[in-house]
Amino acid sequence: QVQLVESGGGLVQAGGSLRLSCVASGRTFSRYAMGWFRQAPGKEREFVAAISRSGGSTYYADSVKGRFIISRDNAKNTVYLQMNSLKPEDTAVYYCAAPPQSYSSSLLWKDTYSYWGQGTQVTVSS
Repeated sequence: QVQLVESGGGLVQAGGSLRLSCVASGRTFSRYAMGWFRQAPGKEREFVAAISRSGGSTYYADSVKGRFIISRDNAKNTVYLQMNSLKPEDTAVYYCAAPPQSYSSSLLWKDTYSYWGQGTQVTVSS
């Protein structure tokens, strides 16, 4: 089993920046692609960003392209989400997630993922 723990959420003003971290347990972190999702009250959980095992490929939702950057440090078992130019509509609980080592569906789909962190709250004031 893979255990994921997010941190770095908080309250920021519109236009500000925040950096989220997700630390994974285990000795095989580099074998997993990783993703970030978010969920606002009353809404479905939605895809934000994903990164391949080596970090060589990244994927972003249209709503965050040009503002958010996903990265990973396999030596530290950590994936990051750098969020810049934050908007009130970015307010949500942000979740780190990992798919199985061998997945056959898109990293953009939440059903692809098997492991989820507890979430960290991000609130952007206007």
